[in-house]
Amino acid sequence: MPAPTRKTILAEQHIEQALQDMPFYVVEYVRAKKRATYSVRTLSGYLHDYKRFFDWLRQEGFSDAEKTADIPYTVLESLKKKDMELFFERLMEEKIEKREGIFITRSIDSTTRFIQSLKSLFNYLTSESEDDEGECYFYRNVMAKIKSPKKSESTARRAKRISANTFNRSEMTDFLDFIREDYILTLNSRQAARHEYNRLRDIALISLLLGSGMRVNEVAGLLIPDIDLIHGDVHALRKGNKLDTVSITDTAMKDLKNYLDERERLYRPDRKNQFVFLTKYRGKANPISVESIEKLVKKYSEAFMDGKRLSPHKLRHSFAKGFLDEGGSLVALRDQLGHHTIETTSLYTNLSQEEQRVILRKMDKNENE
Repeated sequence: MPAPTRKTILAEQHIEQALQDMPFYVVEYVRAKKRATYSVRTLSGYLHDYKRFFDWLRQEGFSDAEKTADIPYTVLESLKKKDMELFFERLMEEKIEKREGIFITRSIDSTTRFIQSLKSLFNYLTSESEDDEGECYFYRNVMAKIKSPKKSESTARRAKRISANTFNRSEMTDFLDFIREDYILTLNSRQAARHEYNRLRDIALISLLLGSGMRVNEVAGLLIPDIDLIHGDVHALRKGNKLDTVSITDTAMKDLKNYLDERERLYRPDRKNQFVFLTKYRGKANPISVESIEKLVKKYSEAFMDGKRLSPHKLRHSFAKGFLDEGGSLVALRDQLGHHTIETTSLYTNLSQEEQRVILRKMDKNENE
């Protein structure tokens, strides 16, 4: 089974630490959602939001409790719609220091996550919790009256914006060929030696991202037993801790085999270290982190595109676009990407524009005849 990534482990640690300062009903909520296989990284993010929310309750005098853990759920039950709207307005107006002396306001996406996290907590308290008499802690759910802010761009516009930062099929091939052959030409002798040492690993990593559509944390957590060399599949730990089997392209499997053939010679890992992708630090082989993979993709894409950078998530978008361009169905793409609903996957229908362009060219040709 794929291993948890460093970010997942840190999220677990944050959850256990944060729960020590939370009211008992938040502890119950988190334990219940973990049993329901909610992503620990999502729950960790929610706990950051809850801390901010409970701090605000005390600052504004909704509770005179000295500690967050002592705030009773009756305070949440008594909140009015205008109170919650005031909280979210404060969030959107709040100045956040991005770096020293540079302040920004909270994005709509960030505010929406706050709303979603509190909706989840209030839904649990009003419909899933249970006291000693078998009743929910309370039934008045003020968050049911709160709507998420509307995004200023349409789904089609968002898709086209994403599409501007993705590779088409030939560009994906050219990008991999650049890493294989041409990137070394941009380096000095010392940099070239370092690149050559990790070249097979980096090719396999990026080839797998482009040839499967997997998330970066899923790739980082892969273990050697997760790779089925015969059928060309890998076993991945998806969102919600769901184990899934993901098919990959023949090119990605070939690059993966080439790397695995040299993995032990290059990194000399301990026998207990079964992580597929490794990095060497102070002579010891360690699993590569999500952050390191992001830096690799950034480094290679900047060199390939003259300073323009991509992220692993943009490579995932590139895979999705290519999948649909080659005739793949939305249902098959949903399963390949590990989405929970077809609605999430439907975004990519707007990334695949070739059919629309062909029709428009035909329309233009007919009008000019």
